[in-house]
Parts: sequence; C-alpha cells; structure tokens
Amino acid sequence: MTCQKYAFFHTKQLFRFCQLNLQVVVEKKEGVCKHLFLRLIHSKVLLILNFYLKMEEVKSKKKVKTEKVMTFWDHLEELRWHILRSLIAIVIIAVVAFMNRVFIFDYVILGPSTSDFITNRLLCIAGQWLNIDALCIKDMKLQIINISMSGQFLTHMYISMVAGFILAFPYVLWETWRFIRPAMHENERKYSTGGVIISSILFLFGVLFSYFLIVPLTVNFLGTYQVSERVLNQISLTSYISTVVSVTFAVGVAFELPILVFFLTKIGILTSGFMMKNRKYMYVILLIVSAIITPPDVFSQILVVFPLIGLYELSIAVAKNVEKKNYEAID
Repeated sequence: MTCQKYAFFHTKQLFRFCQLNLQVVVEKKEGVCKHLFLRLIHSKVLLILNFYLKMEEVKSKKKVKTEKVMTFWDHLEELRWHILRSLIAIVIIAVVAFMNRVFIFDYVILGPSTSDFITNRLLCIAGQWLNIDALCIKDMKLQIINISMSGQFLTHMYISMVAGFILAFPYVLWETWRFIRPAMHENERKYSTGGVIISSILFLFGVLFSYFLIVPLTVNFLGTYQVSERVLNQISLTSYISTVVSVTFAVGVAFELPILVFFLTKIGILTSGFMMKNRKYMYVILLIVSAIITPPDVFSQILVVFPLIGLYELSIAVAKNVEKKNYEAID
C-alpha cells in the first residue's frame, strides 16, 4: 500500500468515526468526547507520518545499495569495456568501408581531385557568374602515384579505419560520456547529455564542411601550384591521403569550439568579455588560416572565413549564456 492510499484509508476511518459518534457528542460531556477525538486525530497523523518516514528510509537504503563504491581496478575494468565496445563499433564500420573500396576511393577520397566533383562544378558556375576565372577548374591534371610495394594496401586499410572512426564518432563519444557520467552531479549530467549530441553534430558538420569546401580548394591549389613549368607535380598517394585526412579532421575538431568554450566558461577559465575584447585579433588569425588553405583569390577566402567567424561568434553567445546561468544560480 502506497503512502497516499494509506493516508486516504485512515482519513476515511476517521470520518466514519465522526459519523458514528455524532450522537455521543450530544449525550456525553463535550470535553471528554473532544479529548478522545483529538487523541484519535493525533494517533492517525502519527501513523501516517511514521509510515511515510519508513518509506523514505527504504528508498534511501535502496539508493545507497545501487551506488556501488568502485575501486581503482574496477574503474579500469569499466574503462576497458567502454574502449572495447568503441573499438568494435569502429572495426565493424571499417570492415564495411574496406569491402566498398571502389566507392570509398573513386567517389569519396579521390573525388575532390577531379573537375567533376560537385564543389568544383558549383565553383565553376559561380566563377562564370562573377567573372572570376580562377574559381573554374576545367581540367585538373593531378597525377597521383604510388611508390611503395604495399602502399596501396596499407592506404586501403588506413582509410577504412579513418572512415570507421568518423562514422562511429557519435557512439565513441557516447561511450566516453557513459564512463564519466557516474562522477557527475545531477545538473552536470543534464547538461552533458545535450553536449554529447551537439558535439557529435558539430564534428560531423565540420567534417562535411571541410570535405565539400576546404579539401577541394586545398587540393586544387597545392596540387596545381608550380614554381616553374619545368617542374611537374606527381603527388604520392601517401601525401594526398595525408592532406585530405589532416584537413578534414582539423576542421572537424575546430567545429568543436563552442563545446570547448562552454566547458571553459563553466569552470571560469574563459569569459565572453575576453573573447569580445580579442575579437579583432581572432578575425585576423582566421583570415590568415583561410588564406593558407585556399587558392589565392578573395572569393575562396570569404567562402572559408565566414563560417569560421560565425563559429567564433556562436562561441561568444554560448559563453554569455553560461555566465547568465551561473549568475542566476548564485542569486
């Protein structure tokens, strides 16, 4: 019987007692009946409160039993299983990618090196509309060669593992959060749950942004740049793969900036005032970065720098929101 049902049962009994003893109040002395009536109320209230306290005590004991005190080796064992499940997810996706070699290499990895790639075609249309010939990549003569006996096989395995990690990143992040969740407070768990989802979305969005915009521009500029017409560009497979993967991962990690700012502001290391005060210096740094990874034209730099600036402004808004909640919690 729950506490509410128990209280209702005794209240109903009390009401029935009053009905049965209504005539007794008239016949007997009023003081004696009132004394008995008050004693009955007092006893019923005590019974209800005692039952409620026992129920709360049982709940607290159950909660203490469920929270097991873990030793250092227990934590290592728990961490081992989280890592193992993450590796299994990565390997499963990597095997699928390994079996789809033609799609992974011809359409995904080597796609940005051809003039038929969707970004190159859209840039060509934009170049014709804006009368900027540098944007139009009509014939990209990029020769990729392999100079190692096992180079292509090892590259195949490497790219499969990279694809497995990128696609399994949300699950890996979720396993990491599950490991550190028991050490968090209740309010920290509430915020971190949303942080896992947002962090995964930002990383995948950064990877897609880099692959469809920054990687084609970088491959076109670095692959066709010549110090002299007498020097031909023959790009090794390892060099090409390294450039594509490093640029893609770098931008994917850079898109985690709002999450990093959230935690740094939460612990008091970073403030929105500091970020706004140094905004102009960050804009200059972002312009330099965009100039390095894009062809030497203004339009390409604008395509890259505006999303980076938007990301920085979003981080400032995140910092302000965290500071506002911190002030409200103090008040």
